[in-house]
Parts: sequence; C-alpha cells; structure tokens
Amino acid sequence: MKNIKYNLSKLKGKIIAIDGPAGSGKSTTAKIIADQLGYTYLDTGAMYRALTYYAIKNNIAPSDDDRLAKVMEGLSIRFENINDIQHVYIGDDDVTTEIRTPEVTRQVSEVAAHKKIREVMVNKQKEFGKKGSIIAEGRDTTTVVFTNADLKIYLKASIEERAQRRLIDLTKMGITTSMQEIREDIQRRDNYDSNREHSPLTIASDAIMIDTSNLTIEDQVDKIISLAIDTF
Repeated sequence: MKNIKYNLSKLKGKIIAIDGPAGSGKSTTAKIIADQLGYTYLDTGAMYRALTYYAIKNNIAPSDDDRLAKVMEGLSIRFENINDIQHVYIGDDDVTTEIRTPEVTRQVSEVAAHKKIREVMVNKQKEFGKKGSIIAEGRDTTTVVFTNADLKIYLKASIEERAQRRLIDLTKMGITTSMQEIREDIQRRDNYDSNREHSPLTIASDAIMIDTSNLTIEDQVDKIISLAIDTF
C-alpha cells in the first residue's frame, strides 16, 4: 500500500459517505482514505455493534427496542487511533475485538433495524459530521445520515469475495469460524439489511457504484480519492 498523504486545501471540510453490504471493503478502504486525507473516520457499523455487544453483555434482548434506545442515549461510544488501528470504546472499555465476534454479528442486524435506535444513532453520527473532513461508512450514510455528503459511494462485491475477505479478517483476530458459516451469515444480513422497514440498505440516486470484486484495497482507495479530487 502506498503511504501517500494528500494535503489539498479543496478537500478540507468535505464529507465522503460510503455504503455497501458486509464485506464489500468499506471499512478498510475508509480507514486508509481517512489517513491519507487527514479525515476523521466514522465507522457507523461499529456503533451498532458496540450497542449490540453491550446488550448481550447485559442480557438485553435484541428485540427490546425501547430499552435499547434508552441505553443508546446514555452510552458513550468513542473511537481512538492507536498505532494506525482504530479502537472502539464503550466508556473506558476497549471493545474493538469483542464487537466483531460471530455472536455480535448474528444479532447486530436486528438491533440496527429498530426505528428508535436508528433515530438516536443517526443524531449521534450527524454530530460527528458537523465539523466536516469526515469519511463515514455503513448501510445508510448516503441515504439517511449524510444526505448532503459531497461524495457518495456505493461499494459492492460478489458474495464469494466478501466471504473470503471476512474469513481472513476474523482469522487475523483469532476468531474461529468456517466459510460456510460466513456465507450464510452474509446472505442473511444482506436480506435483513435490504428489507428492513427503517433505513434499509439502498443505493442513493446520486451515489457512484464501484464493484470491488476484482479490485485490491489500493485500487479502491486510489479510485475514491481520484473521484474526490475530481468532484471537489
């Protein structure tokens, strides 16, 4: 990966929003772009995962939207970059690894589907974006959270490629699973995310679609940064 630092004044204060299904390359790409542009990286999915992890730990059912929404209002979720790795905290507790476990993954779509929770979460995410110079990624960053984003991207990839990427990521984190389990989970999440009643995963009419199936992370980063330079 080329460690290029862009210092273009016309990029300052802009918002780049990236949506797409699980495993399409959103997180890794957004992290690198944030580093190269000097932007703040907002992982909206990690926020829902943090809430889901908290719910599991405190025996709150993923279907209990009222209680979850109340918890979310007072839950302190923050991000901190440590040695070029973005860590996720609930209060003072580092939950970076815990929120990526299969148990959290199985329940996060149901938690994220509740209208009350999404309303609270979107308000928190919009607060993050008020200063600009932000790159956000998730399922509804282009269609709900940052409808005024200066650049909207939708990443997609084949399910085979997405499953392979997820397996590699989980293996690096020391989490044991199988390709079959990951494929089934991705298919289930795709269906759930695309058909939920509130803020479903859809393609914004002004988003630029990029198929990442045969692209390296470096290709994805370069393509989006080039689009940003041309657009801004």
